[in-house]
Amino acid sequence: MHRRHFIKAVPLAGMAGAVKSGNFLQAAQQPAGSAAFQADREYWVQLLTRIAEPVMKNLSLGQLRQKMPTEKAPGYNKPVEKVTYLEAFGRTMAGISSWLELGADNTPEGKIRARFIDYALKAAAQAVQPGGPDYMNFTGQFDGQPLVDGAFLAHAFIRAPKQLWQPLPAAVKQQVVSGFKSLRSIRPGYNNWLLFAAIIEAALLLFGEEWDGMRVDYAVKKHQEWYKGDGMYGDGADFHFDYYNGFVIQPMLTDILKVLSEAGKINPKEYEQTITRMQRYGVIQERLISPEGTFPVVGRSMTYRNAVFQPLVQLALREQLPEELTPGQVRAALTAVMRNIFETPGTFDKDGWLQLGFCGHQPEIADVYTSTGSLYLCTTGFLALGLPEKNAFWTASPGEWTAQKAWAGKTVKKDHAL
Repeated sequence: MHRRHFIKAVPLAGMAGAVKSGNFLQAAQQPAGSAAFQADREYWVQLLTRIAEPVMKNLSLGQLRQKMPTEKAPGYNKPVEKVTYLEAFGRTMAGISSWLELGADNTPEGKIRARFIDYALKAAAQAVQPGGPDYMNFTGQFDGQPLVDGAFLAHAFIRAPKQLWQPLPAAVKQQVVSGFKSLRSIRPGYNNWLLFAAIIEAALLLFGEEWDGMRVDYAVKKHQEWYKGDGMYGDGADFHFDYYNGFVIQPMLTDILKVLSEAGKINPKEYEQTITRMQRYGVIQERLISPEGTFPVVGRSMTYRNAVFQPLVQLALREQLPEELTPGQVRAALTAVMRNIFETPGTFDKDGWLQLGFCGHQPEIADVYTSTGSLYLCTTGFLALGLPEKNAFWTASPGEWTAQKAWAGKTVKKDHAL
């Protein structure tokens, strides 16, 4: 059977077996109505926990280095043992953070969040424990990559301060802060890497620690200069036709400015401007999703999979979706994308770890800086799980997204540049 028709033929309830996770959901055909819409959330939770559990559970036990494979792209050019574990941890934390910030409760999902919050707190302690089995490299001694993934970890703490930062023991907090400050020894590239340096400093500001405002100000000003129009930034002075506006630039830039605005360090209009631009980019992203739930595979880092849509899902999380987009159509489109990507054989290995590829196991599509740990940026495509289950994003009827309506000859509003 053709894969697309197979996906349509299998009811969501059957995915509880296909998407192995905490086994907290009963496999049952959902009737029409709100329960059927809620099944999308259940699917997202099952899938996110399947992806994240190998990383978070093993690290919490001090077994990540022992258990995680280190598959590398052809021509890989980094000291994998020095970078891949922080990649897996920082990126997974960046993706699960908003969901965990909801906290634990007595619902089946709330109990799973409790487990992952426990994993996260123990994992953070393991990552910064000198001499520990999973002590991670927060220096530029071997490669500049730790700046990148220290930044994703900092972004996680910014997204979930109540559940992921505040409960940490004082000694662990100090070790994390020391690790972040040690990353100042790495000179960021003259491109999106400036935001990695900046978001670490923004996290330190949020923690009430000494922070370097110059690193933040420089990154923000350069990205304002590199804005190309119509909701898109250059990756440095040049425009790249890839998804780095999604992987890094727009989510980090907006959250840096959010921290600065809330701390009274900038005029709030600076933050509001970046949201307006992100909303335009979100409209473009939604229109890129085909009627079948696919999208163009173009540019580098396609092994990050659905992290492409981090701006769109972050807008949903912040309840900042543009007027053109309804929660139901965005949720339906993103769910279709997830099914197409993650239900392809070869996406996971026999032990549940992600494998190199975009749709299945495709090592050839991986860039020379990509290893197993790199792949976990895909978790950032799940940020909307940070919305409570009764939020309209989850309860609204699933809507046809723009491409579905357009290719079916239905009414579609015209599109304009910002």
